[in-house]
Amino acid sequence: MWAGGVLALLAIAIAVLIAVWDWNWFRGPLERTASARLDRRVTISGDLRVDLFSWRPTATVDGITIANPEWAGTAPMGTIDRLRVRVRLVPLLWGKTDLRVLAVDRPNFRLLADGQGRRNWDFSPGRQDPPADFPPIQNFVIREGRLEYSDAQRNIRFLGVIEARERLGVGNAGFQLTGDGTINGQPFRAEITGGPLVNIERDEPYPFDVDLRAGRTQVTANGAIPRPFDLGRFQMNATVRGPDLADLFPITGVALPNTPPYALRGRLSRDGFLWKVDGLAGRVGDSDLSGTLAVETGRERPLLKAALMSRSLDFDDLGAVFGAAPKAGPGETASAEPAARQVAQPRLFPDTPLDVRRIRAMDADVTYRATSIRDTPIQLSAASVRVRLDDGLLRADPLRLDLPHGRLEGHVSLDARGGTPSTTLDLRLSNARIEGLVPVTFQGSTPFEGALVGRARLAGRGDSVRKTFATADGEVVVVAPGGEIRRSVAELMGVNVVKGLGLLLSKDTTTTPIRCGVAHFQARNGVMRADNIVLDTGPVLVTGRGEIDLRSERMDLRVRGQDKSFRLVRVLVPVTAKGSLTAPRIGVESGPALAQGGVAAALGTLLSPLAAILPFVDPGLAKDANCGALIAEAARDGAPVKAAAVAAR
Repeated sequence: MWAGGVLALLAIAIAVLIAVWDWNWFRGPLERTASARLDRRVTISGDLRVDLFSWRPTATVDGITIANPEWAGTAPMGTIDRLRVRVRLVPLLWGKTDLRVLAVDRPNFRLLADGQGRRNWDFSPGRQDPPADFPPIQNFVIREGRLEYSDAQRNIRFLGVIEARERLGVGNAGFQLTGDGTINGQPFRAEITGGPLVNIERDEPYPFDVDLRAGRTQVTANGAIPRPFDLGRFQMNATVRGPDLADLFPITGVALPNTPPYALRGRLSRDGFLWKVDGLAGRVGDSDLSGTLAVETGRERPLLKAALMSRSLDFDDLGAVFGAAPKAGPGETASAEPAARQVAQPRLFPDTPLDVRRIRAMDADVTYRATSIRDTPIQLSAASVRVRLDDGLLRADPLRLDLPHGRLEGHVSLDARGGTPSTTLDLRLSNARIEGLVPVTFQGSTPFEGALVGRARLAGRGDSVRKTFATADGEVVVVAPGGEIRRSVAELMGVNVVKGLGLLLSKDTTTTPIRCGVAHFQARNGVMRADNIVLDTGPVLVTGRGEIDLRSERMDLRVRGQDKSFRLVRVLVPVTAKGSLTAPRIGVESGPALAQGGVAAALGTLLSPLAAILPFVDPGLAKDANCGALIAEAARDGAPVKAAAVAAR
């Protein structure tokens, strides 16, 4: 009996002790525990109260302050006027936390990301911890919440208010975050709403909606979080539209190319550090776009992987990737700003600067193919490319453009790791046709046709296409190893006026063979000089030289035809092509008529370098039935062509 009385008395004493206990004694241990978990100083300036005599114990803490890291200044990262927590006792005894109530009064948080990429909400710097997994909450209340966000690298500022007022048995609007901010100085407004937070179950998806508007860029989405408050995993159907995909960089951190206006949709999901878009579909400019993409975060630099395709690519839309403005005529999709720049500076090479900061900010491995291409300046039927970006080094390899006959393929690389970006390209034209690449008609038909091959190998420096070509070094060679040309055109190239005009007036359509044609340009600091231009036809040998200045986008070329047979009526004057690359002027050089030189001498002087030039394009060209025979003929006529030089290449 006395033992039972002692136990009862002891239980009463413990209950009285708990009832009168000053729980503020635990503020110090709680501060130290929270500070250690967050790696940040946490202080409690108000009272700590606990009600244990319930199946649902309750704790209330007043005046919580979370400090910023040293680099973020002395102002606190966040403050909470009052935090109230109620848990279920039985699950707690089994080591599980089941929150019946989580009420937060007047939370005020200031999230900062500085220019070095440091984030004040990163409580584990240097470590890649998995996203937080919150326990289930049956009643979540936020009163008069305030959130301020600032990102120096992306130039984002945001100030919003948070509300969540709910009670059991009453219709609830759920969680809501609304606010305004700026991205790169441009205003935007965001509204995020979620379903009711009352009676949330751990494994029941939590629905939400997003509406983000930044200038003319709009993102709308609706989806669900599979496990509420585990923001590391969710799925949503998203639609995004705007004037330029590059404008999404401040929002996503993914460097996308410049584009004309777009409208895309897809299924966006997140699983920890992996973001995916499945079923991507829509339009970019006047082209369709579909495919899948994924972004892997949690690395030194985000990694973008994508497989994209277009069934019908408008060639005009491709120019925006390189900074060119798309056409703005009827039926064209274009933004006003790029179109206005194009009108102000009607140049061939765009001068839109490349943002190297974005190139260095991510890695990528992207494949793209277009099964058909329309509205092209030359006949293109399809295209494909694989683009890899690694630590500021971008490489498009392989790059392939298909023609109705032949293809253009090779690789292009952009090195943005240093101060000034450098670009190199090596492209080969094979099995092409002259009439396909030079769509010229003469008296209702093409004046020439035949095979065409070539190679361009250039390297330049600059942060725009224009600057790169203005500093380019390298060489460009175009070869016509055989074909046919209208005899009237060939005679006029030799300036055999009487016969050429006679054939034209009679609409004679007879042709003469093209034995071989070569144009060889050496590029130095943006100037392409040609000392070897030759076109050998049946009646005429055409030779020439000149330069194309990529800096000023102007040309000055001069060709002269030499008749292979003696003519009584003949005037040998050079034909010139001068002026802008976009609108050259074709004419005849003024001055006294030139004396006819020997065809054999011209062959010896101009064709002997072909032994070295042709293998640059294709090692088989030097042995071609037409070009090879032309070199051999020059050798027989005394030109210093060495057979070893041809075979060695």
